[in-house]
Amino acid sequence: MFKKTIISLVLGLSLVAAAPASAGCFADYKAKTENPLRLHYGVVKLPDAACSNSGRAASIVKQRLAARGWELLKVLSTFDDSGLASRKAKAGANFLKF
Repeated sequence: MFKKTIISLVLGLSLVAAAPASAGCFADYKAKTENPLRLHYGVVKLPDAACSNSGRAASIVKQRLAARGWELLKVLSTFDDSGLASRKAKAGANFLKF
């Protein structure tokens, strides 16, 4: 019985260790509207796969902004959870809005 418990424990721990760590994927960007001209800086959450592909990240952000009448000017960077706190105040109302 002790042997089965040890084997179960070892297998359980190996499954936990093999699970991928999930650190979010985010992008910060600049956008505008015309008539009247308005500019904003914001932060969006993206699918994890978009963090390693800047073109994909820009495409996702562009679509989300366009649905609300905004034009993407530039994706500044993509980052994980560790970059959220430093950008929250600057993004204000546009923090994770789109």
